[in-house]
Amino acid sequence: MTEKTMVAGVKPASPQHSRRAGRRAVSSTATPRVTGPVVVALGSADLHLARRFTFGVTPKLAGQVKSARYQRLRTRKGKPARYKYTHGPAWIRQQLAPSSIADPTGDLINKTWFPHLRLTPRQLWALDQRQDDAGVYIGDVMTELSRWTVSRRVHSSRQLHEVMVDFWSNLLHVPLYAGESQFWRVAYDQMIRKYALSSFEDLLQHAITHPAMGLNLGNAYSSADNLNENLGRELLELHTVGVGAQYTQDDVVTSARIITGYRVDVYDDFSHAYDRGSHATGKVRLVADPVRHPDVVFSRTLSNKTDAAAQADTAAYLKYLAHHPTTAKRIARRLCVKFVRDDPSPALVNAVAAAWTANRTAIKPTLLAMVAHPHFAPARGLKVRTPLEDYVATIRGLGITLHKPGSPSDYDGEGDGVAHAYDFVNAMHDQYSELGQAPYDWPAPNGFPEVGAAWASAGRVLTAFDTHADVATGTWPPHQGASWLKDSSLLPKLPATLQTVIDTVALRVVGQRPGTRVSAAIAGLLGKRLSDTIRTDPTYDSDYDRDPTLATAIAIALLDSPLHLHR
Repeated sequence: MTEKTMVAGVKPASPQHSRRAGRRAVSSTATPRVTGPVVVALGSADLHLARRFTFGVTPKLAGQVKSARYQRLRTRKGKPARYKYTHGPAWIRQQLAPSSIADPTGDLINKTWFPHLRLTPRQLWALDQRQDDAGVYIGDVMTELSRWTVSRRVHSSRQLHEVMVDFWSNLLHVPLYAGESQFWRVAYDQMIRKYALSSFEDLLQHAITHPAMGLNLGNAYSSADNLNENLGRELLELHTVGVGAQYTQDDVVTSARIITGYRVDVYDDFSHAYDRGSHATGKVRLVADPVRHPDVVFSRTLSNKTDAAAQADTAAYLKYLAHHPTTAKRIARRLCVKFVRDDPSPALVNAVAAAWTANRTAIKPTLLAMVAHPHFAPARGLKVRTPLEDYVATIRGLGITLHKPGSPSDYDGEGDGVAHAYDFVNAMHDQYSELGQAPYDWPAPNGFPEVGAAWASAGRVLTAFDTHADVATGTWPPHQGASWLKDSSLLPKLPATLQTVIDTVALRVVGQRPGTRVSAAIAGLLGKRLSDTIRTDPTYDSDYDRDPTLATAIAIALLDSPLHLHR
């Protein structure tokens, strides 16, 4: 191969890529370029932590992990202060206190991007009802929430918090475009964010009684006289003890009766109020897992004499379920599947469940118990990234800076079907949707699958390869609204051997040196030897909007490798 030939992810024109011809009309030839930060290498254990609890390691984040310290003062016998934790474990503890972490870009995204997301459900309903040009359909606002979510995952300094918001949103899932619940979906996201690192009891209390959940699963219309069982069933099956708990249909009905009373005015302005007249009354008894835990019983006399009494019934029931030993075991396993491996050992799951119970469902000590377990560290590289995790990590790894988006309703009137403000942030929704996963856009109440087998098809991988090359070369999304790193920021000082060049690009893009096997594969794709001296950054022919340089070609190959597609 010569320099003017095919490299990884840089392919000759084909019908599969013909759509790019239409994209070039909105791409600027003057792409903003910025210089990247200094790159540091993390140890394998610290890198493992960072990859599991972020949406992608960047040089800035690696530097923060590398410099993290947790100081414990020792005053006995006048001994000086010393460090108890260093690097990764200390960084985890810092991330578990997100309010103490400066997040200027995340704050800017919150305050100035997508103003519709700062409206109340009533205001969103009124806006959706307007028939003039100023009206905005609620589905458009949900798409804005999707873009806002991905933008925060790309740029927020509070990465662990973003990851946990994703985890709990998937467990307590309310689909993004689910009918009437859309008017409360932004408020639901804000609630999840508020309680994502508190306790599961708090989170469950607020999620199950939230208007978005009630509208999605029918509890907003349910009453003692006209019972809707959906939320009562999913509360047991999906949110707490799980379908394997062997509760009965009578238990499902009882569950639905206990949570009645939380209503939404769907005929007027979607206001939310508690209606104790709809709340069931009388004696109830429920055993959530009658085989394994027959003695863990919920028994209560339901009352609707006052709002406080009626709501206390629901609160007591949700507390019972949050603290149930079967709930502890089930969510402990789900946490281990998300953050450790698809087939976690019983010893790991039991240890996490024990921390959950001992800390009364508090989330922070439960996470710390999981990462401290001896089975956590050996699981490096065993988790497949979901398509959305892949997409966000691609943008982060390439050092792309997103800019405030324009309004996609600013149509340019040119007749080419391209919105005037169809910039990077607005356009990326189409791209990650094409990959097969947009935030919260799973139609069923069980949320996206967490195991790698669900995301490891040949079609998903091929689409990911295409996306990596599109983003890396600046072909799509359009150049407007984002800045790419200068190619020179990816490279060491030249001349250097190809191995040194690959190592430097890899540290920048995937956070680690690739090792001999991956390096040799990249050298083969480039038609070079690892010992070859690189004196310039040559350009390769391609069908992309910008022919990739050597640095970009190496970056694409790394993004296509298991180093990136696993986390």
